[in-house]
Amino acid sequence: MKFDKDLLRTVLFAVGVVAMVIGIYQTLLFNDLMRNYWIFMVAMACWMPLLYWRQQERLEAKIAEQKAKLAQQARAKTPAKSTKKRR
Repeated sequence: MKFDKDLLRTVLFAVGVVAMVIGIYQTLLFNDLMRNYWIFMVAMACWMPLLYWRQQERLEAKIAEQKAKLAQQARAKTPAKSTKKRR
């Protein structure tokens, strides 16, 4: 069985959103942020890997784009073969 990273991302995002909503509701209900601080930290702990993975993907995409650009420039510098026959 193959591990599905997209499923993990979806679950982490959903748990983070639910924890944030519960934290906000409890804070408004009891008017005490410090009592519900741990709920907000659960939400942040779920979102931190998502932010890190997104940053890594952007970095990999930028590196791949730069490599493609350099390869294209290298191809452009190589002279094309002439169609004339040599005698």
